[in-house]
Amino acid sequence: DKLQHYWSPQQIAGWLKETYPDQEDYQVSHETIYLSLFIQARGALKKELTQHLRRTRIMRRSRHHTLKDAGLGKIKDAVSIRERPAEAEDRAVPGHWEGDLLYGDANSQIATLVERQTRYVMLVKVARKDSETVVNALIKHARKLPQELYKSLTWDRGKEMSEHKRFTLATDVQVYFCDPQHPWQRGSNENTNGLLRQYFPKGMSLANYSQAKLNAVARQLNERPRKTLNYQTPAERFALTVASTG
Repeated sequence: DKLQHYWSPQQIAGWLKETYPDQEDYQVSHETIYLSLFIQARGALKKELTQHLRRTRIMRRSRHHTLKDAGLGKIKDAVSIRERPAEAEDRAVPGHWEGDLLYGDANSQIATLVERQTRYVMLVKVARKDSETVVNALIKHARKLPQELYKSLTWDRGKEMSEHKRFTLATDVQVYFCDPQHPWQRGSNENTNGLLRQYFPKGMSLANYSQAKLNAVARQLNERPRKTLNYQTPAERFALTVASTG
């Protein structure tokens, strides 16, 4: 059941340990889970099993990133990530997000947002990739969150955020931009986009995904335990954060 929700064997093992700390019979290592899958597949991990595992190879940059790189440096009044507050850099307080567009085929795309401290994911339906459309969608989304939980947004240097000043004026959320060809500066978002390819393979059209369906995908990611969160889930961490600001 957990594999069907794209939990990794390591996440399953960590969740079992946290859920049943005093019951060793209910605990199992991630190596044992992998071995069990291997045996079930009679010596080779079958496609129906591996499709539920997390990606096993290093994520490659898509051609869309290459296209965006051609316009680097053309965003007027872009504020560098180097000017981002220290509290955002060290994840000391919540409310600092990373974002980007995830592309499908036929000019389809969605905006992906990850909160740096809790790793909480939100997906935003975006009809077109022009800056006016993208910024309007992000403004609408930002207004759904308490201001205490949305202090800054770090983005790649794609032209879709050329209207970043309008976004900041409407939301009071400062936008910071990564250095050219430095996608790892928003590593939480890059990692999340890689995980999202389990749901949205390259070449798939994203145009028919409603906001409700995107919310359901985000919910699955947010309900996976994370090693970096001591095997709590982003949903649990974010709920605690919301409660503390209420």
